[in-house]
Amino acid sequence: MGHESKALRTTAVGVVSAALVAGSVLGLAPAAQAAGGGIRFVDIAGDGGTVLKANVITPADADPSRRLPLLVFPTSWGLPQVEYLAQAQKLANSGYVVVSYNVRGFWQSGGEIEVAGPPDIADASRVIDWALANTPADAAHIGMGGVSYGAGISLLAAAQDKRIKAVASLSGWADLIDSIYSGRTQHVQASALLDGASLVTGRQSAELRQIFDSFYASDLSREQDMIDWGKKRSATTYVDQINKNGAAVMLANAWGDSIFPPNQYADFYEKLTVPKRLEFRPGDHATAELTGLFGLPNDVWSDTERWFDHYLKGTDNGIDGEQPVRLKSRSSGGYEGYPDWKSVGATTRRIDLSGTTTIHTNVDSGADGGIVFLSSILDQLVRLPPTASIPLLPRRWAAVWQSEKYTTAQQVRGTAELHTTVTPTAESGTLVAYLYDVGPLGLGKLVSNAPYTFHGQTPGTAFRLDLELNSTAYDVPAGHRLALVVDTVDPLYIEHNPTGARLTFSSPSNDPSYVSVPLREQ
Repeated sequence: MGHESKALRTTAVGVVSAALVAGSVLGLAPAAQAAGGGIRFVDIAGDGGTVLKANVITPADADPSRRLPLLVFPTSWGLPQVEYLAQAQKLANSGYVVVSYNVRGFWQSGGEIEVAGPPDIADASRVIDWALANTPADAAHIGMGGVSYGAGISLLAAAQDKRIKAVASLSGWADLIDSIYSGRTQHVQASALLDGASLVTGRQSAELRQIFDSFYASDLSREQDMIDWGKKRSATTYVDQINKNGAAVMLANAWGDSIFPPNQYADFYEKLTVPKRLEFRPGDHATAELTGLFGLPNDVWSDTERWFDHYLKGTDNGIDGEQPVRLKSRSSGGYEGYPDWKSVGATTRRIDLSGTTTIHTNVDSGADGGIVFLSSILDQLVRLPPTASIPLLPRRWAAVWQSEKYTTAQQVRGTAELHTTVTPTAESGTLVAYLYDVGPLGLGKLVSNAPYTFHGQTPGTAFRLDLELNSTAYDVPAGHRLALVVDTVDPLYIEHNPTGARLTFSSPSNDPSYVSVPLREQ
């Protein structure tokens, strides 16, 4: 098995590296030739002497007498060190020393996968040390950034290393548990994707393997251990230290991110007191940044360069004067600016969830959140989110409530919230809530969704449920309705409903049920 894994890694190295290098060459050939810059592949001693494979690009006109701002990019989960080559060359051409490195445990770097654990964060500081000793990098002007895994490591490093003055965290996480275990529910497709990629391209530690196995097995005896493990690897745990150190933080993510949903980034953004910026766009995990990795024009990377230019070079490019929250709706092409996250959904509209409804569990009603990556990419490219025929959903397995028909367009912005009362027939269970845009023929397009799992409830006794759906920006056309659908099975998640269990949703007069939908101020 070890030889097979090594062979797979070797093959994958060739394929992915060739694709990224080809994209870099095609996208940046004119600029690279004009600048005459070069790339060096180096070994850097990380924490405990672990070898980190890296590459360094310096400006063509660099000389030892002149110090230059430094940018450090840890790689994404499962990608090789040439991942950032196109952007690194662009940044070097504009005056940066750029060091990209393969995080420990992946590809040719040594060690085992620590999932942004203490050795990974110490590695980031060791890479900075190396760059200061071996390149014309300026110790007073250091930035870190990256996509996905590199984004999370960059945020965590900013909490531990005061030398980092600016961060660009793209498609990353601030709360690992709230990303893959939100609503106390395992996001199984996302986790399986991460697990599989790490088996092919890296070497899992025994601790990580145990975390995955306990996660899949729904081992409640190890739930708190898993939560503690995740919190240790979450920037939100160290937000006070990040604020104290003062690095300027830019966060960018996609509305449909299957691995790191947008809510946890928005919550983290609100806790930051440093110079900050938050951007959301249509797409799935890392798809908004993808074209930039191949050297093609890309809004996320353009804003990243502007962010670093202002906070590391002191360039007066106006980015600090723009509205710090920048969104693009899934339904329209333009950008919207807001002074803060709370202003995104300035008003709310409630949909009453009246009456009493009982559903049976264990059967997928046909309302689903889609397929990891595929569904949100379709939404990004052709505005085709997951759909369901709302009138045809079987009421035995799906509870359905609908709003009135809207006479004007409803611009949903932010985080919808479900409030209801649930009476289960078993002590454990799972439900999934979906918000749909329903057209005249009853076809529902998914606006948002979220899972919720409970344990330790008393069968036959009602409990109150408050659930945030995934944050989004979606325009409901005039003449359409919004519908809330709740069922108990979705391929995206592991469900915990005993065979034959039922859930009853009610709306007591002293605590009525509703879904609160945030709307852009008209």
